[in-house]
Amino acid sequence: MTGVQTCALPILAPEKNASTIDQAMGRIHARLEAHAPARRGAPAARAMAGAPAAVPRAPRFAPAGQSTQMVVGADASDDRSILQTSVSLYRRHRLKRVYYAAFSPIPHASPRLPPLAAPLMREHRLYQADWLMRFYGFDEHELVTPGGMLSLTMDPKLSWALAHPEAFPVDLNRASRETLLRVPGLGTTSVQRLLGARRVRMLRRADVERLGTEAARVLCFVALPDHRPRPQALQAWLQRRFGGDGPGTAAGTSPPAALPAQRDLFEPAPQPAATGA
Repeated sequence: MTGVQTCALPILAPEKNASTIDQAMGRIHARLEAHAPARRGAPAARAMAGAPAAVPRAPRFAPAGQSTQMVVGADASDDRSILQTSVSLYRRHRLKRVYYAAFSPIPHASPRLPPLAAPLMREHRLYQADWLMRFYGFDEHELVTPGGMLSLTMDPKLSWALAHPEAFPVDLNRASRETLLRVPGLGTTSVQRLLGARRVRMLRRADVERLGTEAARVLCFVALPDHRPRPQALQAWLQRRFGGDGPGTAAGTSPPAALPAQRDLFEPAPQPAATGA
């Protein structure tokens, strides 16, 4: 299913009905739930010795689950309302994924549609925020700026951290998994590794440095027995990452110097440069 915000449907897609779409998704969810017991009770794979295991047959109805796509930038909806809609769909209809697509104009389109394409970076930030909501414990209202939009300058997790200095530094040896997942630079895998290591010994700076390229970012937000972050270190990292004076210490709201642009579908392809004989 593909759609825009409910309030814009009568204008941008008068042939569609938000209530009908929602009811259809509800029916699919109900059928998926009805098939769940049979799926859980499917026999385990069995095979003769030395033969490859037989793969149990996937359920006939929607084995990949249900998903939808939201067009971004076709109306005035801000990122907060888009993410709220996604959360509602995940909770009510147990969707596997919500996809986001930046609006791209086409020739001879309705005058109700915007003439310019939505930034691809906005689409990218929505995917990042969606991931943070599903796997990192963030709520949608935490990730957007006061204006209701996601920062285009930096990822939502870093933007949240810079807007909440009171939450840092995090004690890497005492913090809960939920708190560690909010540290910029730490993902689910690295958090699991750190939790496993600290069960047997005290974590130190060297343990963070073994994480690889994200170590410099992580060290700006965590405290260890042999490390305490300094504000100057964070500012220096921001300058290296973003150039100039960095984005500051509040959630970034201004776009970077050059954002990825979506080319027009009918734009002529660039001609290769001529080479001398």
